[in-house]
Amino acid sequence: MKLRHEINIYWSEEDSAFIAEVPELAGCAADGETYQEALKNLEIIMQEWIETAQ
Repeated sequence: MKLRHEINIYWSEEDSAFIAEVPELAGCAADGETYQEALKNLEIIMQEWIETAQ
């Protein structure tokens, strides 16, 4: 399955972590200590989000 969605990644001072989210998929977000970790975690969450929605 190819995931082609806009992804926003930003630093959250409040959470002391990078946050990655997909605006098109309500509530689909993940965090990580690094930019790469947040993106990796988000890829897993995106697949689960889409499987649940189907």
